[in-house]
Amino acid sequence: MSNGRPEISPLFISQFEVDASSPFERHLNRLEVEIGREDYSQLMRVEKLPAPLSEEQFASMIETTELLLKSTQNIYNRDLLLHLGARIYLEPLTYNVYYRLPDSSLRFVPAWRDAILETFFEPLPVAPTGWHSCRSALPGFECRFLPDAAGGVLLFRHQNQNISRQRPLVTASHGPYDPHTLEVALYFLRAGKGGAAIVNLGFAGREPLSDSSLKSLTAWGVPLNPSNIDVIYPYTDAHGHPNCYKLEEQLPRFIDLLELERPQLVIDLHGCVGTSATDETVIVGLGGLPPFHQPEDFGTYMQKEMVHHLSPDELLRQGLDLIRELSPQIYTQFCSSAHCGYNFTLLGRMQMLGNRIDPHKDVASLTKGEERSYLPGENIRWIPGAGANALQRLAMRKVNPEAICLHVEIPTTVRRKMVLKLHTLEFESSLDASGL
Repeated sequence: MSNGRPEISPLFISQFEVDASSPFERHLNRLEVEIGREDYSQLMRVEKLPAPLSEEQFASMIETTELLLKSTQNIYNRDLLLHLGARIYLEPLTYNVYYRLPDSSLRFVPAWRDAILETFFEPLPVAPTGWHSCRSALPGFECRFLPDAAGGVLLFRHQNQNISRQRPLVTASHGPYDPHTLEVALYFLRAGKGGAAIVNLGFAGREPLSDSSLKSLTAWGVPLNPSNIDVIYPYTDAHGHPNCYKLEEQLPRFIDLLELERPQLVIDLHGCVGTSATDETVIVGLGGLPPFHQPEDFGTYMQKEMVHHLSPDELLRQGLDLIRELSPQIYTQFCSSAHCGYNFTLLGRMQMLGNRIDPHKDVASLTKGEERSYLPGENIRWIPGAGANALQRLAMRKVNPEAICLHVEIPTTVRRKMVLKLHTLEFESSLDASGL
């Protein structure tokens, strides 16, 4: 620890090479690539086409050049594209992005998205689908694809309507930006922890380029800064609104399509990087922005001197019990006002023990120059202020004012373990199907 902040070990410094003289400060993804060692290499494939595309081919696409240059948070990349004279086009049916350079054409293929769709559909869908059985990919469930200008959305529901309505709704709001949240969502469905799910297949614009992609682009004379890709896939729409909030803001529409009526419990899965590479602490946010909650809203609350006790009510207990498998270290956090927050640890008998904090005094940033909040005293992340989940709660209130949304932040190491658990369930299902 140094000045109240954990130091980044040399073991976790990323291999990304950025021109130090470029007018750009990396505000995004440092924790993911330098501490968490998140693997973004499977997200996209970068190709140099053997010949430039024709005028007719580009005319059939949507040019996004001005939108991306206007919305990018990466000044180095913006200046580079202007210097190169690059024009950028989106092929909406495939979500491929093309860079039109004076003497060549580059294609960015959303490989992660394509692989997911190919798992559940054949051929790759480019238009809205009806409900299709997931078959062996997710036994007992059906899915449908909804395209949009930002990669589309995948819906899942149990084929038994009673089960899909009785079990919690699972959401994976940030798609590839939070690696392996899809696998965690699929595990929850397979393990009976959820009856339906909504998954964002679009890029948030904050995912970094991999080293291999950067090497190819540098060789082709397009040395993009790898920190984030908001100059490749649209981070905002034509009105400047972030595309990454589409699940939260369209939640009522997706619930209608799933025919869920009034869900009681939503488990919103996110990926985070903890305070170290081995951190396994799962943080559950219950709200950090207005409308605020009081401890009594979540169960039976009492205070003894400086220690706060909370016995969760039935609905919160149900949600915490479903995610308990993720980690033995689970904290629940929320704010009751702008200057009053609570941080509870979950004990063995579903009791919660914690303390009161002032987010303006007791919260620090994990790394310099980035708003990555954590509690120095406990050395754990602080997440109640997350804007997207606040939007989801507001949207959920329109569907069911009594519902509860659990904003579950899962550290990198835990998500990787859940991938192994999912593969185990898939293997066991395969053995059962084969009669072995």
